[in-house]
Amino acid sequence: MLALPIGFLIFMVPLPYIVYDALAFPLKLFVAKFSVISLKAMGVIVLREGNIIMFPNTVLEVADACSGLRSLMSLIALAVAFAFMSQKTSFKRTFLILMAVPIAILTNMIRVIVTGFLAQYYGAAAAEGFFHEFAGLAVFALAMVLLVLSGTLLRKVGR
Repeated sequence: MLALPIGFLIFMVPLPYIVYDALAFPLKLFVAKFSVISLKAMGVIVLREGNIIMFPNTVLEVADACSGLRSLMSLIALAVAFAFMSQKTSFKRTFLILMAVPIAILTNMIRVIVTGFLAQYYGAAAAEGFFHEFAGLAVFALAMVLLVLSGTLLRKVGR
């Protein structure tokens, strides 16, 4: 009976830096790669070297903080709580928790794509300061909306 609340406390423990770095590095490369592919598909002139995204007039770096790992961990924690409150079967709970991973990665890519698109036309200032912070909050809100929609669809499946 107490396994869930006690197990949920695991999310309070920060990842050791070596684990964080091992996860963040490939994640930021993945995000940078597919963000550049998307930007090119939208007609933006862009080049990527590792986690560096280069535009004709500015250069952006997908840093560790932009890898999306913190958002991923937060979204998984919310997904666990939401799954146990909204889903009746273990399969649906597990599926909803696992859905948090692609949702977090997708929404983080959207953040990088929008930031890159704005940086292309408005310079590096569009990728810094207020917009950067606001984009992080907006993207996390989008991730939560997608998680709730996934949970709602999952509840309707198999009734």
